[in-house]
Amino acid sequence: MAQMTMIQAITDAMRTELKNDENVLVFGEDVGQNGGVFRATEGLQKEFGEDRVFDTPLAESAIIGLAVGLSTQGFRPVPEIQFFGFVYEAMDAISGQAARMRYRTGGTRNAPITIRSPFGGGVHTPELHADSLEGLVAQQPGLKVVIPSTPYDAKGLLISAIRDNDPVIFLEHMKLYRSFRGEVPEEEYTIELGKADIKREGKDITFVSYGAMVHSALKAADELEKEGISAEVIDLRTVSPVDYETVLESVKKTNRVVVIQEAQRQAGIGANVVAEIQEKAILHLEAPVLRVTAPDTVYPFTAAEEVWLPNHTDIVEKAKQVMNF
Repeated sequence: MAQMTMIQAITDAMRTELKNDENVLVFGEDVGQNGGVFRATEGLQKEFGEDRVFDTPLAESAIIGLAVGLSTQGFRPVPEIQFFGFVYEAMDAISGQAARMRYRTGGTRNAPITIRSPFGGGVHTPELHADSLEGLVAQQPGLKVVIPSTPYDAKGLLISAIRDNDPVIFLEHMKLYRSFRGEVPEEEYTIELGKADIKREGKDITFVSYGAMVHSALKAADELEKEGISAEVIDLRTVSPVDYETVLESVKKTNRVVVIQEAQRQAGIGANVVAEIQEKAILHLEAPVLRVTAPDTVYPFTAAEEVWLPNHTDIVEKAKQVMNF
């Protein structure tokens, strides 16, 4: 296995699918010769040519509109929205067109589109660049929403997303792009979409999270272990659809839960996870399910970013509240 950063694993996944299927196309703002703002597509245009890896105007509505049209003509587009905070300009094509394609055409057409986009805080980006809007797209039936937390997961999930016959929103947390390396097979492999992963086994309390917050949950679990509390950490990986079977099995074992997300508290992925747990496993709970989230405000300017973002200390505090209930 190779040691890769997440950005290297993502590039490797796209290279794999560009080789495997001539109908795969990669396009977006500056993804060609420049290799993208984070160099996720670096070298791909040189390797596969300008007809398959190409730049677009700075117009998200045009990028995703093009992807929808190409998907109806036998192509597998992999468009990039340079930062997910700019997704609003493309929401008509995403929710009004791509997500409804199979239903609208009676199953005669698909929209095999994988929309890649960086998001997330902690890297001091300008306004609108760091917003966590996964709840917005997860609410739309017809879309799969994937958020990897490791290089290994990123490559396997992205290959699966590109091969999927329905639209996938593939969100990449900017803080994870180059913050660490992990073992990644150099050959192709897939990870099933809609399947969570237990990143750490535990018996006293369950942490449910995704994206960068998985690493905060693991750090909190390490601290709690010193105090004799064994935390299980579940990485959802796909936030739509959510693998509730894995979550509920863990809840029935530990009987205590903290759900963690970087996004604001209101209307997020975490709220739905809490609701499902309460509906389907309430008799197994020995304490209320608590949440760790960002506050319900607009994402702040960078000077206040570290105060606003949830962290492992917040998770430890909530875990102790649950344990002492």
